Amino acid sequence: MLLAALIFNLFLLILFIFFLRLLYCFCSFCSVFINFSVFCSFVPFGSVVLVVLMFYLQRNTFQLVLASLETASYAVVLYARDGVQFTSTPVGDRPMVMHSGFSKGLVRGFLFSSQGPYYRTSTDDEASVQALAEETNSGLRGVWVYEIGTSPYFSNVAPGEVTDLPTEEEHGASNQRRPFDGQQVEYPPYGSEGEQIQIHSVQYQPHQPDNPEVVVVDDTDINKCSQFADCQDYSAGFCCHCRPGFYGNGIQCVAEGKPQRMNGKVNGRVLVGGSASPVEFSSNDLHSYVVVNDGRSYVAISDIPPSVGPSLQPLSALGGVIGWAFALEQPGFKNGFSIIGGEFVRQAEVTFLPGNEKLTIRQEFKGIDEHDHLAVSTTLEGRVPEVPRGATVQIDPYSEIYQYSNNLITSSSTRDYTVSFPDGSTETRTYQWRQTITFQSCQNDESSRDTRPTQMLSVDQVFVMFDAQSEIIRFAMSNKIGDVNGGQPQENPCFTGRHGCDTNAVCRPGSGTQFTCECAAGFIGDGRLCEDVDECRENPQICSSHAICNNHPGTFRCECDDGYQFANDGHSCVAVDGPIDPCEEGTHTCDIPERAQCTYTGGSAYICSCLPGFVGDGRVCQDVDECQPGRCHQDAICYNTQGSYTCQCRPGYYGDGVYCSSGESHGPRPPYPPVGQYIPTCDENGAYEPTQCHGSIGQCWCVDPNGREIPGTRSGPGTRPMCIDHGGVPPPIGPTPRPDVHPLPPGTHLLYAQSGRIEHVPLEGYDMKKDDAKPLLHLPEKVIIGVAYDCVDKMVYWTEITSPSISRASIQGGEPTAVITTELDSPEGITVDHLSRTMFWTDSVKDRIEVASLEGTQRRVIVDSDLVNPRAIIADPPNGNLYWADWNRDAPKIETSYMDGSSRRVLVKDDLGLPNGLTFDPQSSLLCWADAGTHKMECMNPGRGDRRQVLEGIQYPFGITAFGKNIYYTDWRRDAVVAVDRYAGRESDEFQPQKRTKLYGITAALSQCPSGQNYCSVNNGGCTRLCLATPTGRTCTCPDNVVGVDCV
Repeated sequence: MLLAALIFNLFLLILFIFFLRLLYCFCSFCSVFINFSVFCSFVPFGSVVLVVLMFYLQRNTFQLVLASLETASYAVVLYARDGVQFTSTPVGDRPMVMHSGFSKGLVRGFLFSSQGPYYRTSTDDEASVQALAEETNSGLRGVWVYEIGTSPYFSNVAPGEVTDLPTEEEHGASNQRRPFDGQQVEYPPYGSEGEQIQIHSVQYQPHQPDNPEVVVVDDTDINKCSQFADCQDYSAGFCCHCRPGFYGNGIQCVAEGKPQRMNGKVNGRVLVGGSASPVEFSSNDLHSYVVVNDGRSYVAISDIPPSVGPSLQPLSALGGVIGWAFALEQPGFKNGFSIIGGEFVRQAEVTFLPGNEKLTIRQEFKGIDEHDHLAVSTTLEGRVPEVPRGATVQIDPYSEIYQYSNNLITSSSTRDYTVSFPDGSTETRTYQWRQTITFQSCQNDESSRDTRPTQMLSVDQVFVMFDAQSEIIRFAMSNKIGDVNGGQPQENPCFTGRHGCDTNAVCRPGSGTQFTCECAAGFIGDGRLCEDVDECRENPQICSSHAICNNHPGTFRCECDDGYQFANDGHSCVAVDGPIDPCEEGTHTCDIPERAQCTYTGGSAYICSCLPGFVGDGRVCQDVDECQPGRCHQDAICYNTQGSYTCQCRPGYYGDGVYCSSGESHGPRPPYPPVGQYIPTCDENGAYEPTQCHGSIGQCWCVDPNGREIPGTRSGPGTRPMCIDHGGVPPPIGPTPRPDVHPLPPGTHLLYAQSGRIEHVPLEGYDMKKDDAKPLLHLPEKVIIGVAYDCVDKMVYWTEITSPSISRASIQGGEPTAVITTELDSPEGITVDHLSRTMFWTDSVKDRIEVASLEGTQRRVIVDSDLVNPRAIIADPPNGNLYWADWNRDAPKIETSYMDGSSRRVLVKDDLGLPNGLTFDPQSSLLCWADAGTHKMECMNPGRGDRRQVLEGIQYPFGITAFGKNIYYTDWRRDAVVAVDRYAGRESDEFQPQKRTKLYGITAALSQCPSGQNYCSVNNGGCTRLCLATPTGRTCTCPDNVVGVDCV
C-alpha cells in the first residue's frame, strides 16, 4: 500500500515537471505565464491543469488563440468565470498571489541561463486575478487581446483599449457583475534597466452610480483658456492652445525658455527603519527651480529633522516630477507641461528591497499661481530603510518610460543607489518605483491624440545632499525627454543643453550644430544676456484702478487695494460687499407699488414718494379726496377713487361730468362706465386729447384720433409721453415708396442693421412679434454699422463703411438719401437729438466725434483727442448730455460730455473689455452697455455712478437699445436679436432673422417721441447756426466749414 502511494506521487511529480515547461513559475509559486519559447508548437486552443502536489487538486483554465501577420502577432485569451478557481497558493507559511502575463522565458548566457524580461497583466492584488474573468480590454467579458512581439524578440507588448462592457441583459447572463467601488489602476511591471520594452497602457474604469443622472457642465468653467492662449472651435466643442512663444496645454501656458519655479508644502508621516514612532511633516516648505533651456532642476525641502533627513536622500523622485514636467525636449517629443499643463495628481509607490519597506507619495499640482510659480501639495505616508547620520547617497543615472493614455500617465522603474557610510564602507541598495499621473485633457481636439504613447525620461547628473545644520534636503538632476529606444544621438546644443544661452532665454535649433538664443517673453536682450522688462514702470496704467502693479521676473502682477477684490475677469478690482439696491431687491419699506415709488440714491439709501393722487411720507400713502368744490360741473356728482376721481352728471342731465346740460341727447348714449373706471379726456371740440392719463394707476399714454391707445407709448408714474397733436401734423407728402423701401405699420418697432439691409421687428408691449418681422430697406453691397431714429420726422439714419457715408430714409416710404459723404473714413455709431434736430456720430479711423444738422449742411467736430476706437454713441437730449464708448483694447472706457463737447469726463474705465453697445433709458435715467470682452451687460446712473450688473454670460454683443423694462441687443455669435428683462436680470426672448449673418446696430423706432424739452427745442434756441444743448443752457456755434460769419 505504501509502495503504491509512492509510485502515484512520483507520477504526479513527473506530470508537474512537464507542465513547468509550459508555465513560468515566478518567485517559487505557480503563475499563469505564457512562455514565448514554446509558441511555435503551442496548440491554438488548450487548457492547463495546475496541480498543487500532495494537497488538493484545483483547476485554473483559459483558452488562447494566436494570430500572426507579416508585421505583428496577436494573442487572444479567454478566462471563463468558472475557469479561475484559485488566486493564490501557499509558499512556506504564507499565501502568494498568482501572476499572469507574458515572459520571454529562459535567456541563455555564457555559463548559465536566466529568466528574461516579462510583462505582467495582473498585480499583487488577488482582485486583479479575479478580474481576469470579470473585466476586459476587448469589449467582451473575460476576453483579453494583446499585440505581442515575434520570437526571439520581446518588445512592444500592447493591450487592447476597449474596457467598456455590455450589460448582462445583452448576453443573457443571469449573474450580475460584481460591484466596483472607485477607480482602479493597474500598474505596469518592473522592467530590467536598459530593456527596450513598451509598458502596457493603463485604463481608468470609473465607478458607475446606481442612479445616474445627466449633469450639464459649462465648458467655460472647465476650459478657461490661459491669457497666453487662444480658443479654437472643433466639431465636438472647443480647446485652448498656447500662442507662439508659449507652451502648455492651453489652460496653463508659460513662456518658452523662462525658468520655472515650484512652491508647495509637505505633510504626512514617515517611519524610519524599524522605528515605531513616525516623523511628522507639517507644512514643510518645498521649493524647486528649473532651468528649462537645459533641463536642470533643483529641489529643496526645509525643516527636515536629522532623524529622517539622511534616509530621505534616495528619494530624488520627490522633485523628479517637475524634472519630467519641464524636461529638455528632444526633437519630436514633449515634456509633461507641454502635454498636460500644471494641474494634475501624481501618485507614486516606492518599494525598498530587500526589506519591502513601502512609501506612498501623493502630489497634487494646482497650476500656475499669481506669482507664475507651479503650486503643489505633497503628502508622504509609509516607511523607509534607515540611512545613518553622516552617510551620503549617490544615485546613478537612470531612465524611466512614461506611458500616455487618455487622462492617465504611468511609469515604473528599478533604481539603484549607493550608500557611503561614515567608516568608508559602501553598500548598493535598490528600490522599485511606480507612479500614475491623472489629469483632465481636452477631448475635442483629435490632433491631441497624436501624442506619442511612450516617451523615455533620461535623468543624469543626480546630486543629493542632506544639510543637517540647516535641516534642508536638496536634490539636483538633469532631465531629457525622448525616444524609448534612444533614437539618434543629438548634436545640436539646443538638445544637449550645452548652448550658453541665458537662463531666461530659449534656444532655437538651426541646421547641424547651429542655433540662436532668444530672450523669453518679459525679458529683453541678445539671448546670451537677458534682462527683465519692468512692465509696471513702462506702463503705469497697466493695472486697473484700485490696484497696485508689482513687477516680477518676466511678468508683473496686479494686486487689489484693501477693501477691493478681483472681479470674475481676474483683472479688475471691485469693492468688497458692494451696496445693494433695496428698491431692486424689494427690501425697502415704501408703501405698495400702487401707492408709492421707491427711488435708489446710492449705498443703502433710498427715497419713498407717494404717487400722484396720494399723500403721505412714502412709507404710508393715503388717497387724496380730489372731489373739492368746482372740480366737476355744478350739475354733476364727483366720485372719489383710489388716486383719482370721476365726474358724473346728475339724473336728467347729459355730458361728461365736467360739462352737463339738460338738453335732450341725440341718438343712443352708451351706458356710463362704473364708478372708478377710467374715462377718456377730450378737448373743447369733443376730440380725444392726444395724451391720456389714469390717475389711479399713475400711467399716461398716447391715442390716435379714434381714441385707441398707440402701442409702446405708455409711461410710468410721474412721467408723460410726448404725444403729437392729431390736428397739428399734416399728412406726409413725398414720393411713393420704392420697391426696396417697405413702410412700417403703426406702433413701436426695433430697427437693426444686417449687412446690406435694415430690418424691423414690431413690438407688442415689450414682446417681439417675430412672425411680423420684415425688411425695411435693402442696400445691396453695403455694410451698415450704426442705426438711429428720428421720432419727429419718422426717419431712420444709418452709417455704412464700404463707401463711407451717412444716409437716411423715411420709414413711411421714400428714397434713401445720403446726407454726408465727405471727410468720413469709418463712421460707426450714430445718434439723433430729436429736440435740437441734430445728429452725432463716431469715426473710428479719424478718432473723433462730430455733430451736424439732420440735413448734413452744418457740421462740426466736437471731440478729437484721446480716442482710439470710438464706436457706440447715444444722446440724452432733454438733459443735454452725450455718451460714447471707446473699445480700445489697451484702455477701454465710457465717457460723457455736454452736447457741445464741453465738460468731458470718463464715466467707466475699470472692468471693461470690448464695450460695443451703449444705450440710455430716459425713463430710469440709466446708461447701459454690453461688453463683448467681459461678456456682461451693465447699467449705471451717470449722475450717481451706482454701477450694477444686469446680466452675465452673454456671448458677443454689438448693438444695444432700451425700451421700457427690456434691453434689446444684437449678438454676433448667435446671429440674433436678444431681449433682456433688466429687472429680472435674465434673457426673455430671442429672434433669429431668416438671413443668418452678423447683426450690427439696433435702435427702437418709437411710435411717439419721448417727453422732454431742452434749450434748443424752440426756435433753434435762438441760434443762427448750430444749437448744442447743455444741462443748463445751450451753445450757439458755427460749423467747421463756415468762415467769417458770426454765429449767435
